[in-house]
Amino acid sequence: MADRFEDLDVWKRAARLSAELYKETRTCRDFGFRDQITHSSLSVPSNIAEGYERESLIECVQFLSYAKGSCG
Repeated sequence: MADRFEDLDVWKRAARLSAELYKETRTCRDFGFRDQITHSSLSVPSNIAEGYERESLIECVQFLSYAKGSCG
């Protein structure tokens, strides 16, 4: 297991995708849509990171579930 969440490939990919979505939607005039998609995209790597830093496996899995839900 990686020592830091920043070493996880899934976190790297989620963070990169979130940054790309912010760039691609910066000119979108549908502000509700833009806010929803950018907030949910940022939620994915944030929840992965928070879960990885939790003390118990149960808490970690719970935050990974939140990350998966944000993908929906």
